[in-house]
Amino acid sequence: MRKRRGFVQMAILHLLKEEAMHGYQIMKDLEERSEGAYSASAGTVYPALQELLERNLIELDAASGKKVYSINENGQKRLQEAAKQREGDFWIEWKERMTWKNSEQAVQLRAAMDRWEKELWKAVKQARGNPESALELTAFIEEMTDRLKKNSVK
Repeated sequence: MRKRRGFVQMAILHLLKEEAMHGYQIMKDLEERSEGAYSASAGTVYPALQELLERNLIELDAASGKKVYSINENGQKRLQEAAKQREGDFWIEWKERMTWKNSEQAVQLRAAMDRWEKELWKAVKQARGNPESALELTAFIEEMTDRLKKNSVK
């Protein structure tokens, strides 16, 4: 499964809405906002910042010798769009999500999902060139997807 930085990017935009910051300050503030439940790393924050720059949501000022990031008008608009889709305080959700990610249940769920993904790719490989197996696997995946949808409604 592909790692997603979207929630971290949104958190960075929220921080930069408050004030311009350098990368280390962003990492420290993200950790503080989660009350220690999230430990920001350069391997997560800097690629997220680079992607935000590439998407023209933030700007970089390196004139002072330090790279200082600030939100621009596009980033402000992105936050406004996201606010329309989300209820409640972003930072409360941030803390809850980071606390959940460190819980035993989340660790077990991730391990189960990793096993599922490994077996799924084995099945996909075995179905290559076998139309009957591919149809069977497709039906199985669709059935599991429908079951997940029904369970998430409860």
